Amino acid sequence: MNPTFGTILIKVLAGAIQSGTILLLPTLGEVLTERSGVLNLGLEGLMLIGAFFGFLGAMKTGNPYIGLLLGMAAAAAAAAIHAFICVTLRGNQTVTGLALAIFGTGLTSFYGDRWVSQRLTTAIKPMAIPGLSQIPVVGPILFSQDLIVYAGYILVALFWFLLFKTKVGVNLRAVGENAKAADAMGVNVAGTRYFWTILGGALAGAGGAYITCCIHPYWLNGITSGKGWIAVALVVFAMWNPFNALVGSFLFGSIEALQLQLQAGGVYINSALLSMLPYVTTFVVIIVATLIVRVRHVGTPKELGIPYAREEK
Repeated sequence: MNPTFGTILIKVLAGAIQSGTILLLPTLGEVLTERSGVLNLGLEGLMLIGAFFGFLGAMKTGNPYIGLLLGMAAAAAAAAIHAFICVTLRGNQTVTGLALAIFGTGLTSFYGDRWVSQRLTTAIKPMAIPGLSQIPVVGPILFSQDLIVYAGYILVALFWFLLFKTKVGVNLRAVGENAKAADAMGVNVAGTRYFWTILGGALAGAGGAYITCCIHPYWLNGITSGKGWIAVALVVFAMWNPFNALVGSFLFGSIEALQLQLQAGGVYINSALLSMLPYVTTFVVIIVATLIVRVRHVGTPKELGIPYAREEK
């Protein structure tokens, strides 16, 4: 392999892991949320809320990890509102999710104007894992990343095990497939949906905060650039499986990393095309995901988006 080509390839793949982690966190959260039967189309708004409050927290405290936690907490609070409307009030989940996306965009633009282009003095830095990071090719790509990337690896395995190998996962999937039957077996349907919706919101906030506390340590209105919508599409592509979510997120991350390397190499890409790219990619992902789901006969959780009222049993 040509040394120059090899170096560029490693940089692209390492960048793909970072860019993919931005998507992986909200995608994992939405997988869990939808498995419980709640549809949340507001990931873009939640990611923006996480990005802004993460930036603000890191700016005020000087600690990007505190900023990340604050971003997660703010997004979780917004997701709790979504859960209240959808689970308790039995509101339309599609409309509520879209309203949440608009709310997050408006809120962060209004309060974020005074912070535009201001930079953090400290950001989350890479932490190479001794030994593993020295493995040729694989080490610099997978094990010379930051703590959030490593947490993403762990969460994928943890959530897969939880979903398919534990009683908690069985109850979660039962609520999304047949809430009445789950209720009859003693599962708290409302509590389950609240918990996973709020946790999903926190993970979406983590994805947003990761942008401003690590990848781009400054604030710009709309800094997520449509990544929340991509995450919504990736859930279908992943067929509601955490490991597939990892693959889809890193594939999309590789596209973004390649684009950045091309620009760094002097290849001109029109800014209008770049702004359009997330939405074009969303269409492509949805089409591919739909075809895969049909071929493999994988269905959505049967009660996804359907409110449940105990008295209607």
